[in-house]
Amino acid sequence: MKECIYIVIISIFLHGCNENCDEVNTNDINGLWSLEVMEQKDINTGEWREWRNGMQGYLLYDDNDNMALHLTTEGYEETDLRFPNFTDTISIDALKHLTNSYVYFAKYKVDKENNIVEHSRISHSNPGDWNKVVRRGFELNKDTLIIRPLEDSNSGLRLTWIRY
Repeated sequence: MKECIYIVIISIFLHGCNENCDEVNTNDINGLWSLEVMEQKDINTGEWREWRNGMQGYLLYDDNDNMALHLTTEGYEETDLRFPNFTDTISIDALKHLTNSYVYFAKYKVDKENNIVEHSRISHSNPGDWNKVVRRGFELNKDTLIIRPLEDSNSGLRLTWIRY
């Protein structure tokens, strides 16, 4: 009888471990991604074309439902402009340059069934976009992640990311 009880206890323990291991299993999109290309769909031809003569950036999803995005124009860092942070006395050229950097942090949720990731923004480089929730369709193929904004205003964009 003791042996049966031990077998039942061990079985319950092993079953419980398997359940917990499944819960700990992270989303496949977790990790650091580097932007390969950002494209806009031509509404007349349906063809995808590189957006704004090239973009660069990084996308990060972690195991704690946090994400971060940083996009800049291609070659953003290749400038002779130098200016201090947190000051209101920089040149117009520097201000214009800063507008080519787009950053936000968010909590995220993945709907694997519909291939949608939802970003609940907690901060943004544009004050008007703080605390907004945005949804992104995604396709994952090995080390390539394609993200498409689902909001009408940005639905013509496609961002292709490579695992970093």
